[in-house]
Amino acid sequence: MSDSKASRRSEMSGRTPWANIHRPLRRFLRTETGSAAVLLSATLAALIWANVDFASYERLWTTRLFIGVSDERISLDLHDWVNSGLMTFFFFVVGLEARREFDMGDLRERRRVTLPALAGVGGMLVPVAVYLAFNAGHGSARGWGAAMSTDTAFALGMLALVGPRFPRRLRAFMLTFTVVDDVLALAVIALVYSEHVSLVPLLTACGLLAVVLLLRYATVSSGFAYALLGVTMWVAMLESGVDPVVTGLVLGLLTYAYPASRGDLERASGLFRLFREQPTGELARTARVGLAAAISPNDRLQHLFHPWTSYVIVPLFALANTGVPITPELLSRAFSSPITLGILVGFVAGKPVGIVGVSWLVTRLSGGRLRPPVGWAAAAGGGTIAGIGFTVSLLIAGLAFHGEQLDEAKVGVLSAALCASLVTWAVSRATAMLPHHVKGRALLGTSAPVRDLAIEVDDERDHVRGPADATVTLVEYGDHECPYCAGAEPVIRALLSGSDDVRHVWRHLPLTDVHPNAQLRAEAAEAAGVQGAFWEMHDWLLANQEETSVHMLVRQAEALGLDTERFREDLRARVGADRVAEDIESADESGVSGTPTFFVNGRRHHGSYDSAGLHAAVRAARVRADIGGV
Repeated sequence: MSDSKASRRSEMSGRTPWANIHRPLRRFLRTETGSAAVLLSATLAALIWANVDFASYERLWTTRLFIGVSDERISLDLHDWVNSGLMTFFFFVVGLEARREFDMGDLRERRRVTLPALAGVGGMLVPVAVYLAFNAGHGSARGWGAAMSTDTAFALGMLALVGPRFPRRLRAFMLTFTVVDDVLALAVIALVYSEHVSLVPLLTACGLLAVVLLLRYATVSSGFAYALLGVTMWVAMLESGVDPVVTGLVLGLLTYAYPASRGDLERASGLFRLFREQPTGELARTARVGLAAAISPNDRLQHLFHPWTSYVIVPLFALANTGVPITPELLSRAFSSPITLGILVGFVAGKPVGIVGVSWLVTRLSGGRLRPPVGWAAAAGGGTIAGIGFTVSLLIAGLAFHGEQLDEAKVGVLSAALCASLVTWAVSRATAMLPHHVKGRALLGTSAPVRDLAIEVDDERDHVRGPADATVTLVEYGDHECPYCAGAEPVIRALLSGSDDVRHVWRHLPLTDVHPNAQLRAEAAEAAGVQGAFWEMHDWLLANQEETSVHMLVRQAEALGLDTERFREDLRARVGADRVAEDIESADESGVSGTPTFFVNGRRHHGSYDSAGLHAAVRAARVRADIGGV
């Protein structure tokens, strides 16, 4: 991409300076996609290392490290520090993202949690049943936990690589059932695979959790206090004999997510303006603190930890756990072993059967009131890629098996990951070959998405251009002094001119703390609207943002052929102020705090608003409308 094109795309992805609020699920998935390649590389590196020099591989990961002094120290080998220590941060990030979906995503409508939660349970029970069927009567049956849990990071990353045609809503659906999967898997680790559980440290950890809940209820925001309590809980869980990675998931699920409020953003913008006027070290620190305080703890912690878990911790886990010397003898033994076959068939066949089967059953029993947020082809793709059971499976395998049996389990986990990816690719390709009208329903389904727009479009009140019976309604909250709104205007015009089924609705959101003339410009557009020239004034205001004065506005009203005396009087009387205030109130109810913000058929548009971004959103809305969705 050329520099000029990159610059234009950056401009069309921007927001007004203080309005860069919480980044949505797309950022999480984009990070997982990138980390999939790193994770795959680490897995291959471990296999190569173990097959070239297994002695050095084993020697490194069995090296003991300790923290503390004298008798008061924690001593674990490097392998356990990775599995029980660093992986706590991975589960913390999973908990954070799950909480974000509950607070701000599709799962804030609680009835939508039921089906993916049940699908997650079904996606665990069926693989376990398959594994037990292969291992009935054998001592290896105790390793059933190695066949039940999906690897969230690897599965989402590989899905983006092998199934790019699946809709984005599939990722949110998968994230929900994999979190249920992770919670139950960690419960299994704690209850089934933890030996010699000590009651006193376990009760201590529960007491520390109660303290965290009290601090949370009292709205204490000290990161140091929570970090200290988290570390202490981790130590208590370790001493209790229960795998301490549980600590990360619990604390992540307790961390609030919420959109930045206008008040917080305005305060942050004021602090930044003070720093710009007087760039001192003290004001720089104050501005940083103010900017950080404007976003939720959930967003701050994801921004801090997610790149580390995706690009360092999980690949390091793969490096520490997937090294197994591959020999003809091992492969011959493994693919005739009930352990390997139970894990392989359990994941590749049992996972999709459990997830899709339970989803279908719940849909039928509920009379269609509960259904997947995607079509059945996409749900099948989610079920097949859920057959990647990397992280937790290897954790449980390491607890349940030793020696040759552990090697067989690792072969099963790695083979399942490869086969699940290939099957998902095949499902994606087969779906792409369906006729267009069938493919839309197969991918998107008929479940209406959660509507993000709080106040519906009112044709009698709102400023609307385009046909009244349009299939797609594009609502824009904008500011006539915002350069990003001006940059989006040509894209909107292209949408309107290129189709007769799109209409555009403008609602005011003047950001007066960064655009001092925004309120005056909004009221000028309303004053022109009184005389039937709202859109003419709107277009001129966006095209001429350099200077604003009443004289200039009156001169433009004259150029538009308006009654200038009436226009001047309406400006003086602020006849449009109430209307602008109503739009601002509706923006607050819809969680809008930056401009431009778009809603496509009531659903908030995330990401860039260049031609490709908005056209793709409109196309998706058309498909949903064609198949009966929203």
